[in-house]
Amino acid sequence: MHDWEDVHEGVDWTENNPGVNTFTEPTSTTTPLIIIHSTGVFIHNVQWCHCPGSSVHQQHLHLLKARLFPASTSRPRTAFTFDVLDHFLIDALECKTSAMSFFQKLRRLTNNAFPDSVPDRYRELMRASRQWRDLMNRKRFGFGHDTEVNPGTGDLALFCAACPQPGINMPVDWQDHYESWLVMQRYVVDGNFTAQHMNMKQPHLDVTLSDGLGYMVTDADYQAHLSSAKETKEVNIYQRSSCSNHRAVNAANTNRSNLRATGVAATACARHGCFVPHTVVDFQKGERHMNVDYSICNAINYHSDNIETSLIIYDIGCQWCIHFKDRINNSPGLSLPEKSRILTGVGKFHLSAHKLPCFARFSLNFIEGAGQVDGEIMETLWAPFNKISPTARSMSQYHRQEILDDHMRDSNWKKMVGIVRTLLKKHKRAVKGIDDTKLPFDELTHTLDPEKIAIWEKDEKMAMELRGDHLDIYQLKIDKAPTMAEIRLTLTESETSDIERPGSIPWIIQGINLEDSQDGLRSDVRRLPHDATATQKAALQEKRLKLAVRIAKFHEIADQMMEGIELDWGTVHVDDPRFCMAEADEQAWEVSDEDDSELIDEEIPAEDMVIWMPSSLTHELANVLGLAKLQEEELALRKGQANDCLEKIRLALGQKAVIYRQYFRSADSVWTGTRSKQEAQRCSLKIEKLVRSYQRARSVMGRLGMDQQHLENIYQEILPEQLTVNKDVTEENRFGQGSDKLAWFWRVDGAHKSQQHAWMDEFYRVNWLKAKARWRRWEEELTLTRHEMRWTISWFHHQKSQWLRRSMEAMKSGHQAYGHRQVLLWQMFAEDAEDKFKDHML
Repeated sequence: MHDWEDVHEGVDWTENNPGVNTFTEPTSTTTPLIIIHSTGVFIHNVQWCHCPGSSVHQQHLHLLKARLFPASTSRPRTAFTFDVLDHFLIDALECKTSAMSFFQKLRRLTNNAFPDSVPDRYRELMRASRQWRDLMNRKRFGFGHDTEVNPGTGDLALFCAACPQPGINMPVDWQDHYESWLVMQRYVVDGNFTAQHMNMKQPHLDVTLSDGLGYMVTDADYQAHLSSAKETKEVNIYQRSSCSNHRAVNAANTNRSNLRATGVAATACARHGCFVPHTVVDFQKGERHMNVDYSICNAINYHSDNIETSLIIYDIGCQWCIHFKDRINNSPGLSLPEKSRILTGVGKFHLSAHKLPCFARFSLNFIEGAGQVDGEIMETLWAPFNKISPTARSMSQYHRQEILDDHMRDSNWKKMVGIVRTLLKKHKRAVKGIDDTKLPFDELTHTLDPEKIAIWEKDEKMAMELRGDHLDIYQLKIDKAPTMAEIRLTLTESETSDIERPGSIPWIIQGINLEDSQDGLRSDVRRLPHDATATQKAALQEKRLKLAVRIAKFHEIADQMMEGIELDWGTVHVDDPRFCMAEADEQAWEVSDEDDSELIDEEIPAEDMVIWMPSSLTHELANVLGLAKLQEEELALRKGQANDCLEKIRLALGQKAVIYRQYFRSADSVWTGTRSKQEAQRCSLKIEKLVRSYQRARSVMGRLGMDQQHLENIYQEILPEQLTVNKDVTEENRFGQGSDKLAWFWRVDGAHKSQQHAWMDEFYRVNWLKAKARWRRWEEELTLTRHEMRWTISWFHHQKSQWLRRSMEAMKSGHQAYGHRQVLLWQMFAEDAEDKFKDHML
């Protein structure tokens, strides 16, 4: 800014400035002018130019040449520096500063002790900032150069650089280069009830500068649509929601007499979070479909040449899509491209609040081409807008429209500035997602029956093509689940021991069974109450005596088989406390801290007795003593023990999930709930017992010489968190399934055997379909991200070419300079993207 100083009346200020080409009449007078700068409010006496040809009607032009924006075009007495207007717009966008707060800051900078003594130019700031904002937008979008062309709907709005747009970042004949699912439009729609607007007292005095040119729709066309849509009286809007009790649907009839708008709805690209131009609409009575339809139709028609498929993600999409085509046909203000195909999805977070049937039909995990989008990006976009809503609530209609447009434009600009970093993160995340889901899916596929997989693949292909009810293949058919009686029978039958056979094999099997019996007895001891009765203690002692006799007989046979070899050592197994938690959770039992030595008279309890097995010897010593053959037999039997345990663990976990879903959650009485809880507890005890048996087998296999690779890859360690109830059974519509994978023991050989059970076959069917869907979505995400890198670079080059044309056609030097500056700007964006994408894009 130039230095200003007061010029006194009658002083010829050109006397010491002979180089100034101007003329001042001796009788001319000065005029006080209030100048608002970023450092404060100043009052200066200015002397207007009286050169030949100048007039009082050109004073505002003189100020503009001096980089001062006049508050009025007729005899201006207040002017704002270009800098202060730029600072105000940045403060409003970044800090959400209101005009009142900004001007109060300037008054305090001018006179912090007496700010009221500073002239109040708040109203002038409001008016000048609106004009300045509109001029800057027209200049930045090229309408300062293309003066013969008036901006059309959405022409003063910035859209996404990475989304496919034929003729802009893709060739017009894109069908020859891309598959249709790649260029599918992916939009998310949402409403914001914080962005309210009050009724205006004098709406006829309101002035529009950019109605419909940005993100908010043209008011007259929108009101005409609402008038025609009301005549249809959409039945589905005025009925209660058939899904969960959605507030957005059920509040459709709510009305507030003091509000012109109860909120806004907007459409944005689902992958990058950029608002779509000319799609933001006002609500009048809650979130009605007629409002949302207008936004969605405008979005689908925006830069969509020959793109037939659109994915619309909407929190209440299950209700919105029911009569959407009927509403299009009955509303003259709505239109869609020919052969348009609409796929409806629900955001992953909101889907968990829907009824279970909505999960398979509207989950983004089961939409081909959706990639990895969560459908909730609008929630992050609304957060900064909620800060300006209180200020915009009482503005005039068109001033509010310009404010919302400006903040959405700025939001899209920041998305565009960070698009390179965003796509690189998406690429890295997609590569990791494929690594996390491809191997588990391949392992699961390898363990299952190929004939059944072929049937599942056929069902999946049909579901992707026809959708609707066909997508129910992703839901468990609960009628195949076993009854409570069948579950109890299976658990009881699994307790039976193997039939003994003559020779060393039955002897080793007997030793393994004795270890399991000791485990069961230790469990009984841990569950013995503090105040155990004499009957309970006697029963426990009887079990110990019987087990001690069995162990003694086992060792007698061992002495005969060893043919005189002294057996002075044995193996004592210690239970892992991590897998004894179900015993402590039982209400009727508590862990006993009392010393039980009085029950056994200083003798070693049977559950702690040493049991000699071939594995009690080191591998080297067994070779010396000639017992290597016995160790080989025990190793083979221990493998069988581990495999049996894994099979029974899978079955028990599946049965526990059924109890939680079908019996415990739906219990209609205290008795039913208690009984279901007892059955679930019985399953938990069984699972922990099987895990302890598996741990013993795994530990022994390591001592018997099994190589470490087998132990790490085939017989892995089981962790407590891997034993949770499978949520694909109990919480099918839960949030956060994109990176789920089954625990390793579901994917090992032996799953084919589990498929012999109808319920386990159903369990594997659903989990296989979901595992494939997760992997496929990550594959799509990687492919999409690589193409988006190319589309982003093309979008930057398109912007560059547009400004290159404008600068070459410009006749004025200022226009040429600005155009050249824009060319360099977009060239820098393109070069930066090309450099960082060069190793990733297709």
